[in-house]
Amino acid sequence: MCLLAFQLQSHPKYKLILMANRDEAYNRPTAPADFWQDHPDILAGRDLEQMGTWLGINKQGKIAALTNYRDISLPETGKLSRGNIVSSYLQSNETPQDFMEQLHHNRDHYTGFNVLAGSSEELFYYSNTEQKTEHLKNGTHGLSNALLNTPWPKVEATKRLLREYTESTDEIDAEVLFEMMQRAERFPAEQLPDTGVGQELESLLSSIFIASEEYGTRCTTVLLVDSDNQVYFEERTFKNGVFVTAQKFNFTIENPTA
Repeated sequence: MCLLAFQLQSHPKYKLILMANRDEAYNRPTAPADFWQDHPDILAGRDLEQMGTWLGINKQGKIAALTNYRDISLPETGKLSRGNIVSSYLQSNETPQDFMEQLHHNRDHYTGFNVLAGSSEELFYYSNTEQKTEHLKNGTHGLSNALLNTPWPKVEATKRLLREYTESTDEIDAEVLFEMMQRAERFPAEQLPDTGVGQELESLLSSIFIASEEYGTRCTTVLLVDSDNQVYFEERTFKNGVFVTAQKFNFTIENPTA
């Protein structure tokens, strides 16, 4: 996943409002979101190459999400799959603090990543680039392929759109959130970071929703958790920028995790 924006404990009805795009090569085998057969408590899409995931929630309300840290100097081989970080947290009985401490200890097993872990009550953030755990403040946050809240144009845009919308209504319409995450316009070159991938690719990756011949936004996910612990989870999948399928789930969190 390459872009997400979320609002934590800042809305009169929803404890968590999260919208996310996963950007990946179109030929990487992926299962759409569902409750996993081998771990029926976990709701997430699944990378069928390494069997991990980029974003998920379990029936007890544990939530985790991950993005890659874009640094062309970091090795991409000889490391463990980053997607297993999310699935490991969702399967574990550890607190997010303990999980992050263990992850910090094992940080060199993975190439660059950012991870969120916790629940709709509280979230923690860790990057093996920055190497410190942050207990997130309530409010609106954004994450792409740099550190949390790095002011890349698409991060700032999604945060602003989310903040303005949630401040204007007590009822959140998932359709509005999906529309925010499907904006394909690129940002001006002078506003873009230089992450070492070249100006042409930097421009391609600058849009909120990415579409190219071999790589782009594979899915958009909206996750809502309200004050009564009702969960709404919807994933829409795409290929070459074209809508393919949608999966919708509603459930009540069982024995909520603090």
